[in-house]
Amino acid sequence: MGSFSIWHWLIVLVIVMMVFGTKKLKNIGGDLGSAVKGFKDGMKDGGTTDSAAPGSPASQQVTNHAKTDSNTVDVEAKTKS
Repeated sequence: MGSFSIWHWLIVLVIVMMVFGTKKLKNIGGDLGSAVKGFKDGMKDGGTTDSAAPGSPASQQVTNHAKTDSNTVDVEAKTKS
C-alpha cells in the first residue's frame, strides 16, 4: 500500500471524465482560474489602500447606489395603523 502510481491517477481521471463530462470539467477549470485571478488582484489592491477611503471604489459604489435607488423604503420606519 504505497503511493498511487501514474496508472491509478489515469484511471481516476477517466472515471471523473465519464461522470462529469469534459464540458463540465472545462467550466469548473475556467471558474477556478477566474477565482484565483480575482483573488490575486484583490490581494494586490487590498494591500495598498484602505477600502474605507473616500476615493475608494467601495465608497463610490455605495454613493452611486444611494443616488440611483430612490424607491427604497425603510421597513423599520413604517408603522401599522
